Amino acid sequence: MTQIDALFHRLIENQGSDLHLEQGQKPKMRIHGKLTDCIDQPVLTQDHLCGILKEICTEQNWQRLEFTGDLDFAYALDNKARFRSNYFKFFYGYGAIFRLIPSKICSFEELGVPDVMKQVAELKSGLVLVTGPTGSGKSSTLAAIIDLINSRYVKKILTLEEPIEFLHQNKQAIIVHREIGSDAVSFAQGLRSALKTDLDIILVGEMRDRETIELALTAAEMGILVLGTLHTNSAAKTVDRVIDSFPSNKKNQIREILANTLQIVCAQQLLPSIDGVGRWAAFEILLRSTALPAIIRGGDTKLLKSEINTHARIGMVSMDNYLLRLVQEGKVSKEEAHAKAMDKTVFQTT
Repeated sequence: MTQIDALFHRLIENQGSDLHLEQGQKPKMRIHGKLTDCIDQPVLTQDHLCGILKEICTEQNWQRLEFTGDLDFAYALDNKARFRSNYFKFFYGYGAIFRLIPSKICSFEELGVPDVMKQVAELKSGLVLVTGPTGSGKSSTLAAIIDLINSRYVKKILTLEEPIEFLHQNKQAIIVHREIGSDAVSFAQGLRSALKTDLDIILVGEMRDRETIELALTAAEMGILVLGTLHTNSAAKTVDRVIDSFPSNKKNQIREILANTLQIVCAQQLLPSIDGVGRWAAFEILLRSTALPAIIRGGDTKLLKSEINTHARIGMVSMDNYLLRLVQEGKVSKEEAHAKAMDKTVFQTT
């Protein structure tokens, strides 16, 4: 057993989500959203830390880390768990963060994802964006969507991820996993290749640059259902982020494509539960409506908030209203919800 496996077992036993290793620091674990020291562990020296990290890293990948200063890959702990691993170099030396990937693909109900998101499975084409900060549960939500489609429909699905997180077994669908770095050079290259094949659905693990976003829009315009992620915390900021990725002379063209293809935006974030032993997800959901294309073409994304509130009866919900609901149900504290809210006045009378 490698040295790091003992820390992974400890993370799992404590129901943690992340293991942090940084040169000059004790190992740390994020448990129920809070980062805590492993007080019985020594401070990590460079030699000790590099020895630990090299045990689960190929020589080729280590050379890549030395050259680029960054490395992403997945690591399997026997058959018990998988980890999304990020190695990096920083001012003081070396570091790594390991995110526990649940071994089970959870359902919408288990994750607390609103049922209205199940309609993604019915879509034939277009763009669906699941957004939020790192560690907000985007990958779990997308895995639940893919699993629902896999259980119901005969579809050809491609996932592009860095690294591959959830491994889907074929049920009704045929699913092909490609990992960036080993199976494809980049998200953009993987997408460009995918556009030449016969696919129904493409999952893009991260739309991190203009070329990837443009190719995802092209795929959606061609009649493919594209599922992607962005690091934005609201529907309005998601639309702005897509448009602002492009130079001024292309913005109108991109607005037109986005207006024609955007189907759903699901923004999410995780908050610690009021009893301190878990976390609750909060969501903002924008669905396609008759007014949505005109709002996108007009460029006034501030109107999306009122559009969401107007259509609450069909399942749309703003982040602030969802946070308020969690407070009223006694699931999260008012202070935690207030800190995550965009309009703080929502909580002034609660």
